[in-house]
Parts: sequence; structure tokens; C-alpha cells
Amino acid sequence: MTWLLLGLILFLGVHSVRIVAEGWRTHTRERLGEGAWKGLYSLLSLLGFALIVWGYGQARQNPVVLWVPPVATRHVAALLMLISFVLLAAAYVPHNGFKSRLHHPMVLSVKVWALAHLLANGNLADLLLFGGFLAWAVLDFRSARQRDRAQGTVYPAAHSGSTAMTVLAGLLAWAAFAFWGHQWLIGVSPLGI
Repeated sequence: MTWLLLGLILFLGVHSVRIVAEGWRTHTRERLGEGAWKGLYSLLSLLGFALIVWGYGQARQNPVVLWVPPVATRHVAALLMLISFVLLAAAYVPHNGFKSRLHHPMVLSVKVWALAHLLANGNLADLLLFGGFLAWAVLDFRSARQRDRAQGTVYPAAHSGSTAMTVLAGLLAWAAFAFWGHQWLIGVSPLGI
């Protein structure tokens, strides 16, 4: 559990700099240069992510069960994950209605992903991992919306074709992950297939 916690602190800490220390981030990025800042940010993020993956894998070997979720929560989680994948696709498809209206679909995707996994899992490691990401996403979304308002950010208008492409891309990615990728990467079939 120690490695999972260290990974979460490092990964979410790096991703929280803009939330808690925007001025320091701007000053340090200017002092180091854009390339060095991105390199350091990426290196620390990758190290944190690796610790999360390894620590979570270790914690799953000796699970501390806090509760046993009802089977129905798996179905709710699958539906929420479909929404999460559509929001994730919305972060990359230009001029879609989700990004135009919600502004930060990737952070919302993380929120929905974390909530879905909290509903479907009841171990201590799950609570730390998904609860940590959910708390971070709530704070990051709030911070990003405040920055948007302060800077007067205007998002491009939506096009229905781009929105349809976003939904299709999210649906296809969800299906690939639900029916194949989750089992291959995580070792668990979320749909019980």
C-alpha cells in the first residue's frame, strides 16, 4: 500500500501544481524553459504512474475488503464508463458539443471513471486509488473553470458531425476496452465475460 500511496502523492501532486500554486508554476516554467518544465513534469508523472500501477498490483494481492458492492453496481459502472469514454474522446475531437459546452471533458472523464470504479469495487486500495483521483478531478475541474472565467476563455462552437464522431469514437473505445482491453491490461473482465 505504501507504493500506491507514494505514487498517488507524486502523480496527483504534480498534476495539482496548477490548482494550488499557479504563480509558482508559471515562474518556474519561465525560469527552466518550456522544454525543461515539460520534461521534468513528464518524468515525475511517469514515475508516479509507475508507482501507482505497481503499488495497486501489490495491494490487490492482499486485498483489505471494506465492503462488498452489489452485483448491480457493475452494470452501473459499465454505463458510467461508456460516458467516461465519450468524454475522453471529446477531449481530442475538435469542435464537438461536449467540449464546447463542458469545456474540460478529460477531467470530467476522470471524475466519471473514478466514480464508476468506486461503485464497483470495495477494497482499501480501490478507495485510495479511485477516491484520490475523484477528489483531484473535482478540484481540478473547479480550478480550470475558475481560470477560464478569469481569462475570458471562449470555446469554439460545436458541429453536429464532430459531436457524432465523438460519440462513435467513445463507444468504440469503450467496447474495445470493456470486451477485451480491461481483461488484458488489468486482469479483470468488467462485464463478467
